[in-house]
Amino acid sequence: MNAALETLRERGFFAQCTDVDSLSGLMDREPVSFYVGIDPTGSSLHIGHLVPLYALAHLAQSGHRPVVLLGAGTARIGDPSGKTEIRRMLTVDQIDANVAAIRTQVESFLAAAGANARIVNNADWLANLNYIDFLRDIGRHFSVNRMLSFETYKMRLETGLSFIEFNYQLLQSFDFLELSRGHGVRLQIGGDDQWGNIVAGVDLTRRVEGTEVFGLTFPLVTRADGKKMGKTESGAIFLDSGLVSSYEMYQYWRNVPDADVERFLLTYTFLPTEECRRLGALSGERINEAKERLAVEATALIHGRPAADEARNASRTAFAAGGAGASGGVDAIPSVTVSAGELGLGLGVVDLFSRTDLCASRSEARRLVTQGGARVNDRPVSDVEQIIDASWVVDGELLLRAGKKRYYRVLVV
Repeated sequence: MNAALETLRERGFFAQCTDVDSLSGLMDREPVSFYVGIDPTGSSLHIGHLVPLYALAHLAQSGHRPVVLLGAGTARIGDPSGKTEIRRMLTVDQIDANVAAIRTQVESFLAAAGANARIVNNADWLANLNYIDFLRDIGRHFSVNRMLSFETYKMRLETGLSFIEFNYQLLQSFDFLELSRGHGVRLQIGGDDQWGNIVAGVDLTRRVEGTEVFGLTFPLVTRADGKKMGKTESGAIFLDSGLVSSYEMYQYWRNVPDADVERFLLTYTFLPTEECRRLGALSGERINEAKERLAVEATALIHGRPAADEARNASRTAFAAGGAGASGGVDAIPSVTVSAGELGLGLGVVDLFSRTDLCASRSEARRLVTQGGARVNDRPVSDVEQIIDASWVVDGELLLRAGKKRYYRVLVV
């Protein structure tokens, strides 16, 4: 197998390929242009979106030529893949704003990963398509029976598939055709939930252009504890530092299950494979060394090395201090302010925790307290009626803890 493809396989970026032998031979002979598609359905990427970008960076580092497609056109319809119901429709202005924000995030990540990519927008060729011509020239190549055989459409037929969503596969396939024509793209990569769309694009490009092109997918990343990858009690782990701080990002990686450490080091860092396996093989307390390395490396690629180091120092300080008022990197711990006057009157512990990102709601804060997972300045609080007042303050702040490893500062002003 070609060395670049072998790297993808070793690091967990290989599930299915339309013709691995032919693709491998092509990549041995010449640099291959390939693409990754991202639909801007939100204002920020989350860490699940990073998997194809890591794969892209590995291929780029091997000398192949990446294209990142931002799907401002396809986002107007919405990909039904992996969804049980139709996506919320966004306005064109919302989509364009999302494109601008995501483009910045992609450029920043690729720069940190040492990779360059051409970035294109499929609204350039999709937004003004003539529908009749599109159906005649492109739609005639698609078999409805075959489309319905793909898992995505089978699942959605059970809950209801709209006609607009049914067109999505045609538009994504047309993207492959356009990129083949305009940029010499020979390969599309993506998550395994995109297999049907990718195969359709391969077939269309071969039929129309007579060009041999390929598709490759990688497994969808899941956690060993059954939790959805990139999700916490407070929501998704977004790349936007205004939504998820570098400290919160660091803490997510620092607290992954032991069983996931080696796999996540291989997937979410560029450390050599041998180093990932060595770290992943550590056991007992030493596995925390591997988790810290994972957290630093992954956070640095998103927020920069200084922010990652600061988050690591803050985490160490919080664990070592066991209370507020510690010095060092504690400033990186997320914080919220409360007025001295309000705290002087007293705040219920449930209200206090629900004001932070430690709990998404008052009911979640109540459960945390009743289950014994809440601490204020390292003092356990198990009574939901407990009042926190000025007598709890140390050096002008409170340090809240949820469970063993999640911290938040309350600054009294």
